[in-house]
Amino acid sequence: MHPFVYTAQPARVIFGAGALSQLTQEIDTLGAKKALVLCTPEQRASAEQVVQLLGARAAGVYDRAVMHVPLETAREAREVARQLGADCAVAIGGGSTTGLGKAIALDSGLPILAIPTTYAGSEMTPIYGLTEGGLKKTGRDLRVLPRTVIYDPELTLSLPAALSVTSGINAIAHAAEGLYAVDRNPIMDLMAEEGIAALGRALPAIVKNARDVEARSDALYGAWLCGTVLGHVGMALHHKLCHTLGGSFNLPHAETHTIVLPHALAYNSAHAPQAMARIRRALGGASAAQAVYDLAKNNGAPVALRELGVQAADLDRACEIALQNQYPNPRPLERAALRELLQHAWEGVRPAT
Repeated sequence: MHPFVYTAQPARVIFGAGALSQLTQEIDTLGAKKALVLCTPEQRASAEQVVQLLGARAAGVYDRAVMHVPLETAREAREVARQLGADCAVAIGGGSTTGLGKAIALDSGLPILAIPTTYAGSEMTPIYGLTEGGLKKTGRDLRVLPRTVIYDPELTLSLPAALSVTSGINAIAHAAEGLYAVDRNPIMDLMAEEGIAALGRALPAIVKNARDVEARSDALYGAWLCGTVLGHVGMALHHKLCHTLGGSFNLPHAETHTIVLPHALAYNSAHAPQAMARIRRALGGASAAQAVYDLAKNNGAPVALRELGVQAADLDRACEIALQNQYPNPRPLERAALRELLQHAWEGVRPAT
């Protein structure tokens, strides 16, 4: 066993069907009096449901959360929280909404209570991201880690099956890269493999019946574990590429992760055999890269960057950006091989290994 350091991060998790009913109790546990409810424009109805539960504890709703957390949006939300006298924020939705909550917490220190309605996993990490001038920058700070997370599978029943699949594979990406992170440890390895397996079971079942509460519970459980891995160890090539593509070309987050992951795994496969064996075992495929690709393709998810509107001419620029600011990865970053990875992801070909 390789030497390791493991530092647990504080987290309070309320899990189960109907868990949203415990919201006011959890606000009281935080010692908060006024909560600003955050959401995207599309999830305003869910935010209003939260407001009704909070009653007098609701300071108001900010419904302008968007992908990749533009810096100007973060600044506006912080000012709204200040003007309304909010002493905490409730983020209901996916990674975009949780990310906005983190951006508020980063400067203000406001405690965040997250209510995930997708499988993004951001709620379990101290990682934040802000986009400015077409470039997405990420960092780690314990101030942004949500104090409490309420996982209620009933809130995910309306998440379309197609979005469930891409959101779930996005979660798998967190665990997959955690298995070959330079600071990996055996505790996170266990969580990663279990999380991948849970999502591998859940996603096909959700495609068959989007209102399968047991499958939705499995998916949230898997997302929780995968998000925990993301929050405890570093990431590598896959996440760097997805941040490059998402921030620079304004691509949808989960779909980008879904498309790139098989090819990033293929790139690293010979240099991280134990990680690949765990992924293969969790998903039951011939190889880690092929198992992830098949999970996506067999369940209707996009598998080619060109499906997202990326142009062939964009790939050289994406490669150049990804090569900047070197970062740990099992296989050294090689320009020609990285450019080939992007080409395969753009075409949507099944990995050879």
